[in-house]
Amino acid sequence: MNNSSTIAAIATAVAAGEGSVAIVRISGSEAEKIGRKLFVSAGQQQWDSHRVLYGHVCDPATGERIDEALLLLMRAPRSFTRETVVELHCHGGVVVVQRVLDLVLAAGAERAKAGEFSQRAFLNGRLDLTRAEALIDLITARSRRAAQLAMAGLAGGVQEKIEALRQRLLDQLAELEARVDFEEDLPALNPQAVATELKNVSEELQLLIAAASQGQLLREGLRVAIVGRPNVGKSSLLNRLCGNERAIVTDQAGTTRDLLDVDLVIDGVPISLVDTAGIRSSEDKVEQLGIERSRKALASADLVILVYNIHIGWTPNDESLKIEIPKEIHLLITGNKLDLGEAKEAGPANVKISAQTGEGMKQFKSELLTICGYCGEGIGLEVALNHRQKDLAASAKHALERCLDAAANGLPWDFWTIDLRDAISQLGEITGAEISEAVLDRVFSKFCIGK
Repeated sequence: MNNSSTIAAIATAVAAGEGSVAIVRISGSEAEKIGRKLFVSAGQQQWDSHRVLYGHVCDPATGERIDEALLLLMRAPRSFTRETVVELHCHGGVVVVQRVLDLVLAAGAERAKAGEFSQRAFLNGRLDLTRAEALIDLITARSRRAAQLAMAGLAGGVQEKIEALRQRLLDQLAELEARVDFEEDLPALNPQAVATELKNVSEELQLLIAAASQGQLLREGLRVAIVGRPNVGKSSLLNRLCGNERAIVTDQAGTTRDLLDVDLVIDGVPISLVDTAGIRSSEDKVEQLGIERSRKALASADLVILVYNIHIGWTPNDESLKIEIPKEIHLLITGNKLDLGEAKEAGPANVKISAQTGEGMKQFKSELLTICGYCGEGIGLEVALNHRQKDLAASAKHALERCLDAAANGLPWDFWTIDLRDAISQLGEITGAEISEAVLDRVFSKFCIGK
């Protein structure tokens, strides 16, 4: 990445007829020069840092006014990227803001890559890597709890915790390496004390790894498929969960012919709920297509809700459908239609409900999340690692376990230091203290252009 270049991009969502304001962001040594070339301020306004100017964006070649706009100048290092940044606040939409960006690019800026503004903020010391990743989590948050978790990361919770553990390991490494080189000149080092400290760090890493799965549920949510034979109440259950009539409900079997997706939040966890066509033998070609899509939905789900009519009881057809569900996918067997009365042979229901009246729905929601390993909104997550961070923390823990094996086998200090350095390196990669350019590119490529 050429950090000496000046980059530009549209920093807000752009859609025809939507959004009253759009922002073109410019960052780099030529940002102010480009701003002065394109922006004509009204009256005698001063171009001071962190001041908003009013005027027009004009085409320097023709003098045509492109848009009435505001300009915000933030001179280095007091900006998000720690470079000079100019923002042109234009009218929203598509055409006008794109014309403004085209003028900025023609004036000498380069089109920013995905996440390039945030990457420059990291490279210039404005953000550590965990805070940068928290930004994308905040932007993409699908629930209030996920946004809170992202804000905790943005405040430095992950960075502070990981760096504290890394410093503790560095302290132990310094003691060990000193004994490797100058053991005869230094006081004896207690191997048990060192091993105890390494074990304590390993246990704290394990707690972070365990909490990461909870954070993953809050960030990414669950894809849940509702399946069952025709007319067992799948669509009624979907309507009950989302609180309105999203699906058609009739007494006629095979009413649902296609997948119906609904997004909702249960106890802070985003849920993508898929109502599927009833799986049965059918001569109707349209219904057959829906049934085939239902089977594909099973394979991509994190959890499957298998609904059956508890009034009729568990049937061989229900059992056949259960067998079709891949074993590695979480399964919630739900007996529906309690309002019609419970059968003598109620079947293997995890939970019993009436989608019609709402009976049993509180327990149903709780069971759904519990099966997937969620501990509830009140778990008090302060630090939750993402996938990349969790994998690195796990690698660091394994390195410490190898180090402890060396200690248990009475091996010399230099054997300890090999795996201890590895653990320190893995933790440094979480915060960005030790990281390759390839990893940086992979992290920041997940950002939207303009961020």
